[in-house]
Amino acid sequence: MGALPVHISRRLLAAFAALCLHGAATAPVLAAPAAKPVAWKAVPSVDLAAFNKDLEPGKLTMDVVIYMPSNFDPDFNKLTLEQMLQGVRAAKEIYRPTGVQINLVAVKTGAIEPRFLAIQANEIPRVPDTEYINMYQGNTRHPSELTGMALQAFQSIIEPRKDSDRTIYLIGLQDVIMPFLDRSDARNWTVKMVRTGGLSFPSYSYWNTIPRAYRGAITIDNLSTASRARRTIAHEIGHKVMNVSHEYKETSPAHEVYADGGLMLYGSGEDIPSGAAGRWHLERLLMSPYLYRLKSNGTKQWNPDYKDGGHYYDPLYGDKVVRFKGTPNMDPNW
Repeated sequence: MGALPVHISRRLLAAFAALCLHGAATAPVLAAPAAKPVAWKAVPSVDLAAFNKDLEPGKLTMDVVIYMPSNFDPDFNKLTLEQMLQGVRAAKEIYRPTGVQINLVAVKTGAIEPRFLAIQANEIPRVPDTEYINMYQGNTRHPSELTGMALQAFQSIIEPRKDSDRTIYLIGLQDVIMPFLDRSDARNWTVKMVRTGGLSFPSYSYWNTIPRAYRGAITIDNLSTASRARRTIAHEIGHKVMNVSHEYKETSPAHEVYADGGLMLYGSGEDIPSGAAGRWHLERLLMSPYLYRLKSNGTKQWNPDYKDGGHYYDPLYGDKVVRFKGTPNMDPNW
């Protein structure tokens, strides 16, 4: 049989290439293995009754569970169980002036799947903040989304329990990486990856994107310095229960704000201010769906839940919000 004409052979090659590409595009992607539940065990050395002896019936209370892996890598030295417990003790002190108390419900340890010792928290953001709307409005339009690995980690780590969606879970891990968009020049953004010491997965950012059973998750990775040991847990809980970003009085929210004064800034401050001048931090805390009062019959009277998924301007907060403009951070003549 003679050679095929050139134009026919080219058509055959093109068809074959298209078939190969189609096959590659439609081939099933191997899914990550299903996450197995961790076999947690209570830490017998922790006396919960003694730890919680400060609790008073009838006062606003939040429930906290600690999950501490027993299989950290040998070279990891940023977090210990004692540091986690000390952080909760410090948080008790920091929140005490507000009338809110912390009930440590359980402290558990166990071997987690090694692939979950380090996770990427959220998918790479698609749309950066601009000056046209403020950060909270931008978060509602384009909320953060959990990565598949983060969701699987929470499914494996967080046990089913009554009031799971009202409980704060402090989860010890080695690394939780958060990608974000940062301005690189007059009209461009670049993707950066930050290594977090703690991450709260707050609803003002993850609006309607975290399953209810896991919405109380907070990861803790580094309590190795005096400042981190004292403030990190209280600060991350603040993101969850006040539902605000890094802000304080005249300081509008931003991804990172280093200053002293308020608990919700990066610094040494522990203040939880009230009123319009304090950006309603105290009032928002006292309205948090993560708080309850223990009634005389032993049942919990929970605060009302979010009315619209928990974004910053959720109707739950009424007028306890701040209306502010977006922040220009680029050359206006781009």
